Amino acid sequence: MGSKNAYKVKHNKAKKNIYFYPYMFSVFTLIKESFLFAISALRDNRTRTLLSLLGVTIGIMTIISVFSAVDTLRNNLEESVRKIGSRTLYVEKWPWGGGGDYPWWRYINRPEPKYADFEVVKSRMTTAEQVAYSINIPNATAKYLNNSASNINITAVTHEMYSIRNLDIVDGRYFTEQESRSGSHRVILGATIAEGLFPNTTPIGKYVTLLGRKLQVVGVLKREGSGVLLNVSNDEVAYIPFLLARNLVNYENYGPSIAVEVKRDYALEEAESELIGLLRSARRLPPQREDNFSINQTTLITAQLDQMFAIINLAGFFIGIFSILVGGFGIANIMFVSVKERTNLIGIQKALGAKQFFILSQFLIESILLCLIGGGIGLLMVYGLAALATILTGMVIIVSLKMVILTTVLSTLIGLISGIVPAIQAAKLDPVEAIRS
Repeated sequence: MGSKNAYKVKHNKAKKNIYFYPYMFSVFTLIKESFLFAISALRDNRTRTLLSLLGVTIGIMTIISVFSAVDTLRNNLEESVRKIGSRTLYVEKWPWGGGGDYPWWRYINRPEPKYADFEVVKSRMTTAEQVAYSINIPNATAKYLNNSASNINITAVTHEMYSIRNLDIVDGRYFTEQESRSGSHRVILGATIAEGLFPNTTPIGKYVTLLGRKLQVVGVLKREGSGVLLNVSNDEVAYIPFLLARNLVNYENYGPSIAVEVKRDYALEEAESELIGLLRSARRLPPQREDNFSINQTTLITAQLDQMFAIINLAGFFIGIFSILVGGFGIANIMFVSVKERTNLIGIQKALGAKQFFILSQFLIESILLCLIGGGIGLLMVYGLAALATILTGMVIIVSLKMVILTTVLSTLIGLISGIVPAIQAAKLDPVEAIRS
């Protein structure tokens, strides 16, 4: 009994295969023939094909350019944020932010973070990996022999800033711990400053005049380029030990900041809570008084970025959709013209036994091919413009893989939507009336 059932199953499968494979073969043959007809039609009408491609090319190029520009801008903004640390808390007088409704009057009378606050946080905070203190002295001038570099920013830091900011030194070294503790006359130069002061020689070991003192150059930082969002590029920054700057200027007048790098085992919120408690205790603030300091972190910036890019992406989407619609209408118009021109040929094909599917697929494939070719040209133009912009500006323009996928999907959809009505119209033509036309 079992062998009979097994025989029936095999027999049924064999019957299905007998009907299924020839059917699939005929479908593929029809699609192949339709594809060849479509290619022939596009080749025979080169001028019309070129004009049809223009609309789709411009539409695809517009939407890809908009999204690539947004991705590039976002990447540069996020890179600027990453430079100041994604797991770093900053204790400062002013909260980050701005705009017309910024309540500056609430913060104007706050005290600056003092070096004593830094020492308390460094010695008592358990969730901190590193704690550093820094000030920024703007609009300084560095001199070496007859060369000078003006409008540079001097950043005076404690020893721990090296690991928090991930300073990339390409020539020389960072301060030793002894140099940081003693406030030695040492300096690390940004790439632009080093090139301006030492165009034909190595700066390591040379002495530059800065803040009225002779400082020995011990390191040169890697060139970074300008930041898009924040002025965090080190190219025009000179780093000196904080205790050296403390002996030369009143450090509280130069925007002191305490940077706290949080351990990986702790959440930023947990570390922030501990930091608030330590500072309130150090400043002896009673429970009823609000904090007289701000704790800033990059999540404040990224939250604003998310809101901004949501609006930009929406605007870019509508710009791209309207551009693509223009190209789609152009393709649909051309396909209607193509149906009219080939009505007689369609009648002959149907009289010879061509199925509706064959006629339908001819025009759909022709429409999709037009859009895919136009989309491909548009994408190549975007890549070309991106390469040109990278050469001219030095900024890396992002054209990601998702843009290629988006181009393919959009082009196929435009081709289907634009060609479906003309293709159905062609497939339903009466062969006798079509031959008479």
